[in-house]
Amino acid sequence: MKPQSILHTVFFILLTLIFVRPALAHPNRKPFPPFRIADNLYYVGDDYQADYLIVTPRGNILINTGYASELPGVKASIKKLGFNYRDTKILLISHAHGDHEGGAALVKKETGAKYMVMDADVSVVESGGKTDFRYGSDATARYQPAKVDRVLHDGDTVRLGGTVLVAHLTPGHTKGCTTWTMTVMDNGKKRNVVIVGGPYVNPDYVLVNNANYPTIAADFEKTFKVLKSLPCDIFLGAHGMYFNLDKKYALMMSGKKDAFVDPKGYQQFVAKKEQDFRKDLMQQRIPRTSRGTT
Repeated sequence: MKPQSILHTVFFILLTLIFVRPALAHPNRKPFPPFRIADNLYYVGDDYQADYLIVTPRGNILINTGYASELPGVKASIKKLGFNYRDTKILLISHAHGDHEGGAALVKKETGAKYMVMDADVSVVESGGKTDFRYGSDATARYQPAKVDRVLHDGDTVRLGGTVLVAHLTPGHTKGCTTWTMTVMDNGKKRNVVIVGGPYVNPDYVLVNNANYPTIAADFEKTFKVLKSLPCDIFLGAHGMYFNLDKKYALMMSGKKDAFVDPKGYQQFVAKKEQDFRKDLMQQRIPRTSRGTT
């Protein structure tokens, strides 16, 4: 192969990793200061991958792990907040992509936490990504398999030390994509927290006649119906970019105590993602011969 061809191939691979699979790879992740969002809910992720710690008198709940290689950052954030990583009793995820649960097996091994996953994502996490409808055949998307201790279903609750989380099935991004809700006390007010699981249609997702996921379009429809029905005060999500993490953190640090209270931003985010989905669906329904070339 000619050197020029090799360079073109490498460039194409890099573009694929960065743009075609945004939910599975991100080249410029940076540490982010851990902080208390409200009540017993803390942020322990980086500037891209959102991980959450919920502290209770009977141990803690961790939502998302990042890849196994990124778990040291989560541990460091938990320690910096003054908590013990080994007090993690329950592990939850937003959805079965490696950037959210690639470190699950290690968390289980090191803490003994019970791993609880939405039913439609169980086979994916237990196979290390091999049964994922889109990335199952991609060896670069694999991670260490982790045994699930409790299979969750739509509407199930997870309880620990007085904290109650509700698991809402919001499928499409993965078959078992999960949006978590809970309530917290924030500055003397009871707030509804929504941690959005992932309403994104990845650029390489097939929405029409998808043999590996025939109900994908209908599942995205369900997701937006569910998200629009949820009462939301504190808007969070599987990635910081969903809810403008950096901007809101800066506002909080400048003295705005309710910086993460953003019901309007939540509604706008959901509406925009639904609009994007419908645009993609409409485009894919157009026969290829009618699309023309650009």
